[in-house]
Amino acid sequence: MTQSEGNTESHRLILRQSQPDDYDDVAEIMEAVYPGLDGAWTREQFESQIARFPEGQICIEDNGKVVAAAISLMVKYSRWGQDHKYWDIVGNGYLTTHDPKGDVLYGVDVFVHPDYRALRLGRRLYDARKELCENLNLRSIVVGGRIPGYHRHADEMTAAQYVAKVKASELVDPILTFQLANDFQVRRIVRGYLPDDEQSAGYATLLEWINIHFEEDTPGMIGGRPSDVRVGAVQWQMRPTRSLDDLYTQIEYFVDAVSGYQADVVLFPEFFNGPLMASYNDEGPAEAVRQLADYTDAIRDRMQQFAVSYNINIIAGSMPEYDGERLRNVCYLLRRDGTWDRQYKVHVTPDEVSYWGLKGGDKVKIFETDVGKVGILICYDVEFPELPRLLAEEGMNILFVPYWVDTKNAYLRVRRCAQARAIENECYVVITGSVGNLPRVDNMDMQYSQAAVFTPSDFAFPHDAIAHEATANTETMLIADLDLDNLREIRSHGSVRNLKDRRLDLYELKWK
Repeated sequence: MTQSEGNTESHRLILRQSQPDDYDDVAEIMEAVYPGLDGAWTREQFESQIARFPEGQICIEDNGKVVAAAISLMVKYSRWGQDHKYWDIVGNGYLTTHDPKGDVLYGVDVFVHPDYRALRLGRRLYDARKELCENLNLRSIVVGGRIPGYHRHADEMTAAQYVAKVKASELVDPILTFQLANDFQVRRIVRGYLPDDEQSAGYATLLEWINIHFEEDTPGMIGGRPSDVRVGAVQWQMRPTRSLDDLYTQIEYFVDAVSGYQADVVLFPEFFNGPLMASYNDEGPAEAVRQLADYTDAIRDRMQQFAVSYNINIIAGSMPEYDGERLRNVCYLLRRDGTWDRQYKVHVTPDEVSYWGLKGGDKVKIFETDVGKVGILICYDVEFPELPRLLAEEGMNILFVPYWVDTKNAYLRVRRCAQARAIENECYVVITGSVGNLPRVDNMDMQYSQAAVFTPSDFAFPHDAIAHEATANTETMLIADLDLDNLREIRSHGSVRNLKDRRLDLYELKWK
C-alpha cells in the first residue's frame, strides 16, 4: 500500500504478520498495558512465537511503528480440556505447545497501545483472528479472558454472578464486555487460570467463537481478498443544517450504524453536504456552491478519521471542489487504513453548467481496496456505458454510484442505466441518493431516491438482478452481502459472457 497523493491524515494503518524486528515496539506496548503483570515478553519468547507459528502473530503498524498486536497458536483442544492453565497451554510464552494439526486457534494475547484505544484496533485484531481461523479451517477460537473489573465487586458477589451481570449489560468489564461484543460466548469460569492476576481475583472466563464455515481442509493465509463483501448505502435525508458539527453528527451516526453491521464499505450520496449552502443562498446558486466548496477539505478529513476509527471504507458521495478557476464535483474514497483517493465527475449535466458553472474531470480509474477493485462514477456518468466498460476491463468487481436527482424520471434514468451496467460488465452496482427537501437552497430544493444494489442476470443471482432496494423517499440505510465468487463463476461459466464474448476483432474501446 502507498500513501495516496495529498493525504494529510496522521494515521496510516496496516494489518500484517509480526516480524522479529517488531520486538522493541511490542515490548513498549506490553510494558504500558501490563505494568502489574510482569510487563513484556522477552525477546526470546517473541522470536519463538514467530518462528513456531508466523501466521498467528499479527500486528497493526501506524506509519511504520507497531501500535497493536495479537498472539495465537493452534492446539488440539481435546488434549487440554476445560481446566487448563494459561502458562501451560502457551508453553510458558514460547508456544512450544503449538500443534500444526490442531483443530482450535487459541488466543494467547491481544494488546493495544493506550494512545490508540479510540481507533478500535482490538476489534480489527479479533476480526483478523477470525479470518485466520476460517482460512485454516479450524473449528473455533478459544481464549482465556481476564475479568479485571471483578476486584471492585469481589466482596459483594461471586465471579459467576459478576460474569452474569456483565453478560446482561448491567456491569461493564474492560475485557469481557469487549469479547462478548465480538461474538465470543462464555463456556466456563476458571479459577487459578492466572493466579497472579489480582484484578481478576485469580478468575478468568473461557470463551469460544465458533467457525460456522468449518468444513474440509482448506488452509490459507491472512491477508487474502475476501470472497464476500458487505456494503452499506446511506439514503440521506436532506435537512436544514446550522453548522459543520451538525453535519458531522449526522455523518458519524450513519458510519457508526453501518459499521455496526460489520460492513466493509459505506456509500453516501452526491452533494450530501448541500444543506450548508442555505447560508449563502441569497448570493445566488453559482456563488453558494463555491462557498460550499470551502468546507470540502474539512469534511473529507473528518470522514477519513471516521473511516479509520470505525474500520470501514467510506465512499464520501460527492462534494464541490473549487481551485479559483475550475469548479468540479469530486467523490473521495476514504480507506480504513488511513489513505484516500478521489474520482471527479466526468460528465456534467446542462443544469449543473447553467446554474453552477461546473466542469468535468478528465479521467476514470480503478481503486484498489482491501475488498478488491472498485470503481466510482458520480450520477450522470453511469449513463455513459463507455466509462464502466473501461473500468471492467481493469478488473472492477463493484461499481459505486452516488447520485442526486429531483424527480422520479431523473432517478429512473440513473437506475435503468446502473442495472444495464451491472449486466453488461458482470459486476455489482451500488447506488444511493438523498431524500426530502431543502428550503432556501436554489437548484437543490427537492430530492428523490430509492437506493439499490444491482447484480448480473444469471442463475447465481436474484431472479430480477436486484440484490436489495430501499423504500423510496425514506431516510434509511441498505446493507447487502456481495459474493465475489459468483462474479468469477459467471465470467467463466455464465449463460452469457458479456465481457469474454466481445468481438474485439471488430471493435475496441480506447481512452484518448
